[in-house]
Amino acid sequence: MDLELVGKRAFISGSTQGIGYAIAEALLREGATVVVNGRDEQNVLTAVERLKVDVPDADVTGIAADFTDPEQVRELMSLLGEVDVLINNVGVFDVLDFMEIPDEEWQRYFDINVMSGVRLSRHALGPMLANGWGRIIFIASESGVNVPAQMVHYGMTKAAMLALGNGLAKLTRGTQVTVNTVLGGPTYSHGVAQAVEGIAHTQGMAPGDLKNAIAAGNQTSLLQRFIEPTEIADLALYLASPRSSATNGAALRADGGTLTGIL
Repeated sequence: MDLELVGKRAFISGSTQGIGYAIAEALLREGATVVVNGRDEQNVLTAVERLKVDVPDADVTGIAADFTDPEQVRELMSLLGEVDVLINNVGVFDVLDFMEIPDEEWQRYFDINVMSGVRLSRHALGPMLANGWGRIIFIASESGVNVPAQMVHYGMTKAAMLALGNGLAKLTRGTQVTVNTVLGGPTYSHGVAQAVEGIAHTQGMAPGDLKNAIAAGNQTSLLQRFIEPTEIADLALYLASPRSSATNGAALRADGGTLTGIL
């Protein structure tokens, strides 16, 4: 299927590794022009060079910015200009005891996971409406629907992303601009892999054994394994394309059946 993305310009926040990188690679393979992003300049340059190797003739550049710093975000947007596709992917996560999380950590999570999408969408939506076409996609999580007790701060931000995406979609009524959210399930991203390896090391286990044990312990998962970043990217790729024109204001699941509701 031709996804009709040749010539479209896309920006993916938090895309030097994991899900964001997988989305960048998928868009490039469909002929889109891509701008990747990360907090560290060297990591951004490395990702750009890696993508050029993975996708020959890829039209890819990068902009570094720390989303906890509004000034860096403003500079990013001034360099970025207009885009046809915005993927709000950047995010942080950790397992923390609710009683031990200070206000500053709550604010950091909100700034990175939520306000990044607010600021980037505010930058991109107006030109998209004026140009008559655009796609905004939020990469959220099933944790925004079924909030984990040990990750309340994270789940809160993912629930906020759901609300943000749904509300912004209502501003696109009668246009060819759409705003949708992907509800990803437990995904073996770079960050998760690092966490698993660290825990496995302290427990004297092989990382692969711990990975399989964690997946098997998720009793509502129908996949009974971790999702790969490329599987999240496949859904994001469809939503980024003109082929998804009838899908707007939606939260689409790529959760491996972890959520037990019918919808």
